[in-house]
Amino acid sequence: MNFSLYIAKRYLLSKSSNNAINFITIIAAISVIIGALSLFVVLSGFAGLKDFTLEFTSLIDPDLKAESAVGKSFNITPSELNALKTDDNILDFSKVVEERVLISYEEKSYPDAFVKGVDSNYQLVNAVDSIVPLGSWFSEQSNQIVVGWGISNRLSIGVIDYGKTVDLYIPKPGKGQITDIQTAFNSVKAINVGVFDVNETLNDKYVFMPIEMAQHLTGYNEDQVSAIEFRLKDPGNEAEVRAKILSILGDKIVLKNKSELNDALHKMLNTENLAVYLIFTLILIIALFNVIGSIIMMILDKKKTLHTLNNLGATLSDIKKIFFLQGSMMAVFGGFIGLILGLILVWLQETFGLVMLTPSLPYPMAIKIENVVIVFITISILGVGASKIASSRITKSLVYSQAN
Repeated sequence: MNFSLYIAKRYLLSKSSNNAINFITIIAAISVIIGALSLFVVLSGFAGLKDFTLEFTSLIDPDLKAESAVGKSFNITPSELNALKTDDNILDFSKVVEERVLISYEEKSYPDAFVKGVDSNYQLVNAVDSIVPLGSWFSEQSNQIVVGWGISNRLSIGVIDYGKTVDLYIPKPGKGQITDIQTAFNSVKAINVGVFDVNETLNDKYVFMPIEMAQHLTGYNEDQVSAIEFRLKDPGNEAEVRAKILSILGDKIVLKNKSELNDALHKMLNTENLAVYLIFTLILIIALFNVIGSIIMMILDKKKTLHTLNNLGATLSDIKKIFFLQGSMMAVFGGFIGLILGLILVWLQETFGLVMLTPSLPYPMAIKIENVVIVFITISILGVGASKIASSRITKSLVYSQAN
């Protein structure tokens, strides 16, 4: 066994004759364990919150979405549709028309909504049944709509109230001044048959309707759409499907996956995660000063032994290496124990819901292998750095001088 490693293990496991040094060493080890535990639990908490947040948006996000590369819409020909249908990697796809709309209902108006006209395949691409807690999905080729929960609350829109219609207005395309309000808008009267609930942003934004109604409102022709949403047979085969779709539809479209459709949300969550990681890493650095103090106190306590080791042939470099390895092992083993305790704590939260956000909703946690690796590497690097700083305090005068 390596000489320095053997002595370092003995120093790490043996007690000092000085109780104060034993106490400082125990405090240093506990600091490392708690630091690793805290960092892992916090990262697991943010991973759980991220999964919990993205779970709602993914309910109505397709695996791939083709949007117009220029302008708001593009035309798709029957031959292109047939080519998409013959691709075995595409389970289903749905044509979509989106545009800003003014909603008027019972002397109330809401100008910040968007219509989303979809065809009959939309229910095959997205699980719409799971997002409509009140009422039902609209029937095809009807004047029925499904509004978001936020829009329903703002305008007090009920469900299946045939005595009260919802008026939808979209300006007609064109240039110049509007001379006649009556002819400046395309409009329809619709019956709300359901209310969907995904998240606050989408609840305040969308009104779902049959694509034919949306094309009438926007003035689009039958082949003109805003987007096409795809459900893939194997999402892991995305690159191949992308290439096939682009070869069919050409450069008139751009393709986005779930992450790209929610890039702003992903960036916000990742930024928050990074900020918390840096804050807790700073706390961990402060905690590792205990390791530095513990090693320095151990060096002073072993002053006589250092001189003996030197007489036995140990060089200054060997002696520095002893205390470097001792501090490194304390950090690595402490980090490992902290990770094990963190894994147990997160598993208990996932399984039994120890901490609840609401009476029915436990705080979301998620065990991610990348977080395990991040915490272990962080604690190891910082521990090695702290040990290097502490071991560098050993000087020739300390080793070669005779102890009194």
